[in-house]
Amino acid sequence: MARQLKEVQGIIFKRQKYREADLLAKIMTKNNGIITLLAHGALKPKSKLGASLLNFSYGTYVIYFTGHGLSTLRTYKDVSQFDGLFSDLTKNAYASFILDLIDHAFIEYQNLGKYYNLANFALQKINAGTDPEMITQIVQMQLLQAYGVEPEMRHCVICGKKQGKFDYSIKSGGILCSQHFDTDPGRLHLKPKETAVLRTIFLLPFERLGDIKINTATKTATRKAIDRIYQETIDLNLKTKKFLDELKLNE
Repeated sequence: MARQLKEVQGIIFKRQKYREADLLAKIMTKNNGIITLLAHGALKPKSKLGASLLNFSYGTYVIYFTGHGLSTLRTYKDVSQFDGLFSDLTKNAYASFILDLIDHAFIEYQNLGKYYNLANFALQKINAGTDPEMITQIVQMQLLQAYGVEPEMRHCVICGKKQGKFDYSIKSGGILCSQHFDTDPGRLHLKPKETAVLRTIFLLPFERLGDIKINTATKTATRKAIDRIYQETIDLNLKTKKFLDELKLNE
C-alpha cells in the first residue's frame, strides 16, 4: 500500500526516543486501529511535534499512512491533553494499564470498533475524578470479548436459570446458579452481590456504568476475581499491571 496523507483522530499512549532526535509514539485511533507513528526531529528544541505526542494527548494528527509498519507524523491540529491523568500518579497508572490492555487485544491497524469508545470513556471518567478502580474493572470485563473470552453471564451455564444466587466458574466459562455450585469446587466462591457486580459491568453498555458505586470490600473481591479470570484464561504479563498492583500495595 502506497503512503497516503491522512487525518486520524486518536489518543497518544506510549512514546519512546528513536535515533538521536526522533520519537516513536503509539496512537489509538477512532477508525484506523493502533498505529505506531515516527515523528522526525520531535526531540529537537524547536520542534513543535514533541508536545503533541505527550502521553494522554488526544486530537487530530496528520500522518503519512501506510496500513502496516510505521506511519509518519507530518503535523497535528486541535490537540489537547487529559491533564488530570498526566499529573496524578494513580490516575496515570490506571489509565496506562487500560490502554495497554486494549493495545494487547488487537494487532496494529485493526479497527477497534466500540473499544475505542470504551478507551475514551474510561479516560474521560478517570480524568474527571470517577473512581479509577471501578472504571478499570468495567474495562477489564467488557474487554474479555476482544480477547476471545466471552463468559456466559446472563444465566447459569448448566440450566439457564436467570434469577437467584450465582457464583463464577472459570472452568465452566460463566456463572453457576446455587443448585449447580457443586459441579465446580474450584469456583470463585464469591458472595451473590459480588457476582451481581461482575454480571452488571459485563452486560450493561459502558455508557450506563460510569457512576456505579460499590463498597470497598466488594470492589476488592471483584478485582481479585477479575485478576483470576485474566490469569487463568488470557495469561497476560503487563508491566503496567505490575506497577498498578505495587501502587495499591503501598496505599
